[in-house]
Amino acid sequence: MYVRELSVTDFRSWPQADLSLTPGVTVLVGANGQGKTNLVEAVGYLATLSSHRVSSDAPLVRRGASAAVVRATAVNEGRELTVQVEIQPGKANRARVNRSPVPRPREILGIVRTVVFAPEDLALVRGDPGERRGFLDDLLVARAPRWAGVRSEYDKVLRQRSALLKSARSARGAREAGTLDVWDAHLARAGASLTAGRILLARALAPHVTAAYADVAPESVPVGARYRSRVDAVDALAGPEAADAGPGDEAERDEATGGPRYAALAEELETALLEEIGRRRDQEIERGVCLVGPHRDDLELTLGDGPAKGYASHGESWALALALRLGGFELLRAEGSEPVLILDDVFAELDARRREALARTAARAEQVLVTAAVDDDVPAILAGARFVVEDGTVRDEASSGRPMEVVADEPNR
Repeated sequence: MYVRELSVTDFRSWPQADLSLTPGVTVLVGANGQGKTNLVEAVGYLATLSSHRVSSDAPLVRRGASAAVVRATAVNEGRELTVQVEIQPGKANRARVNRSPVPRPREILGIVRTVVFAPEDLALVRGDPGERRGFLDDLLVARAPRWAGVRSEYDKVLRQRSALLKSARSARGAREAGTLDVWDAHLARAGASLTAGRILLARALAPHVTAAYADVAPESVPVGARYRSRVDAVDALAGPEAADAGPGDEAERDEATGGPRYAALAEELETALLEEIGRRRDQEIERGVCLVGPHRDDLELTLGDGPAKGYASHGESWALALALRLGGFELLRAEGSEPVLILDDVFAELDARRREALARTAARAEQVLVTAAVDDDVPAILAGARFVVEDGTVRDEASSGRPMEVVADEPNR
């Protein structure tokens, strides 16, 4: 798939901007602070309903505006769909497909699919487990949009049970215990659903990450990726398993869509989680927090025989972050849902070997959106359409027309 048209209104620094895009490589060149990253961030937002740069929607709305609108037309196997999101901080966002409202914004997920590699991705290696859980969950949704509902359901149950635990600290009556029993079961069921998806994803992703790292850092020791849980029984179920089926076959489709293989694992996980919740009930009430569940899990990254976090050099950390993104990209391609590849100001951060390795992968993508401060940052193999972003305008270098009528009033990348 590829994005043919992008339009933003009151998004970040842009009162209005409209871009016509094509398959292949598109490079947006401009000095720092001109707003080029804001444009590719808008594409990524339509794919995940979140930003790769900030955790809330408020910074996405231009100063002085009450809402931002992001709209794009995506082409997938010859079929065009126009998707739009109105971002309203403090209110529920609204979404449309082909101008028709949809009940919930997450209904648009899957229309635009992206893999974004940006300077912020160093946190995937050096940051806390929440960064890696978010990476897995976003990739799950890109793999099959149904996972957005699974994740949302778990988050809702977690909030409800956490609130109940806080109240149970001061009132441990029979009614509270009975209510907790009900929410224990809800948490185990919802948690097992999400955990099963993550485990199967991590298994499918790991070989792609290992191969991508070997490509970008052939002189380094091998890397690995494995899903980890603090619950021993869950961790045992999360271990790597011999894969006798290749990407794209029936087993992979089962993992992505939640078929019998997924259901069998989720059933085992639910039993394990419910037992652990029962064992730790008193600790949870005492502390007023949920101590069991996928919100405490991690994607363990290894470098050789040891952990990558805390031991990988700066260059190795960059290479591993890149391998995670490229691994996700290759997994989605292997399963037949090739995403738009977005490379946001990353070439200047990489040495020559890693730049060339990234460029080789990018050149195979159906559509690549690249941002760079100067043309020299972009490898020659990624020659393509070129937009210049400067002085609040976006200028198509291949067009003889005037710059777009946009005024950027907020410094940004």
